[in-house]
Amino acid sequence: MIHSSLLLRRALQADALISSAMALLLTFGAGPLASLLALPHGLLLETGLFLILYAALVGWLGSRTALPRPLVLLVIIGNALWTLGSIALLISGAVAPNGLGISFVVMQAIAVGVFAELQFMGLRRSGQVAMA
Repeated sequence: MIHSSLLLRRALQADALISSAMALLLTFGAGPLASLLALPHGLLLETGLFLILYAALVGWLGSRTALPRPLVLLVIIGNALWTLGSIALLISGAVAPNGLGISFVVMQAIAVGVFAELQFMGLRRSGQVAMA
């Protein structure tokens, strides 16, 4: 267990807030967004549904001062992989988004990468919980 730094808690809270907003946007706006961005409806909807669960987990973590280090590392690694996966999706040719769709994917990848970095920095500033 670690005693989370203020930076780690704030980074997790911000991640939860932005992920919640994206979850709502993608879940309830998948149809219009699919047309607007030229991205598959299923991809957007499933991503939105996943983000509901993710935002709940990260929000819970952000509300705690004592955190299990492996779970925090899982979030950080997951965010880093999400960033790489988003770019790989565009490069792979598995989807054919228009310019706005490409921008959408790149911008969210950058945001998730920033969260991963802030969370990593916050983890490094966190101390070990003293066992009594």
